[in-house]
Amino acid sequence: MVLTNDSQQLKSRKKVMFLDESGNHGLVRIDRQYPLFVLGGVIFDEVYARDILEDRVRKFKLELFGRDDLILHTADITRNRNGFERLKEPGFRARFYYQLNEMMRELDYKVVGCVIKKDEHLKRYGFGAIDPYMLSLDILVERFCFELETSSTSGVIVAEKRSPVLDRELDVAWLNLKIQGTQFVQAKTIDERISSLVSRDKRENIAGLQVADLVVSPIGRHVLGKSSHEDWAIVEGKFRRRFGRYEGAGLVVLPNE
Repeated sequence: MVLTNDSQQLKSRKKVMFLDESGNHGLVRIDRQYPLFVLGGVIFDEVYARDILEDRVRKFKLELFGRDDLILHTADITRNRNGFERLKEPGFRARFYYQLNEMMRELDYKVVGCVIKKDEHLKRYGFGAIDPYMLSLDILVERFCFELETSSTSGVIVAEKRSPVLDRELDVAWLNLKIQGTQFVQAKTIDERISSLVSRDKRENIAGLQVADLVVSPIGRHVLGKSSHEDWAIVEGKFRRRFGRYEGAGLVVLPNE
């Protein structure tokens, strides 16, 4: 099942966009090693997400770890913790990443992402700088609406829960989007194409949220100019495109130069 409490609601939908983030959205203290905020979305057909994605991710975990309750979380994988301790073994780690990359390549989804360069964002807009999460959400909602238009379907957004305060802020931001719209998409269009935004806990073991987690770090590394790995090549190949290009259509980096 894709969702635990809203599975019946999702059965009537056509597309699902799962969201996850990389980096801190705050602008007060900026990490010099990672001065970015990345919000990424992975778009699946809802039937595919429920019937194929969940089963594929479960089998991946069972084959490697003999259990399917592990949560694929980049921070835990890179730090060999919370069930991923065996990744300290070089041979097993190589096997894990090989099979993970194969799975991420084979799965059928599109990626949309927004990267906020926080230093430049703050320098350009000062006290008027919009919260990077909320700004990124606007961008991804727009791209999701564009994707739903081209596929003539409706959709739902599933975001990862963060904290009670931040989740309430997200609810308010979503309500605002449905009332005021964005710079490029009218509120009426958002309301017609996207039925709801729901938040789910990472511990619920939702495969779509785990795939979203796995795509955001490669995007951040790429924008920082760090050396590329196979995961970036996979993500790059999955970006939503327009006229063959993903810049702007699948990946937005702000502020614009």
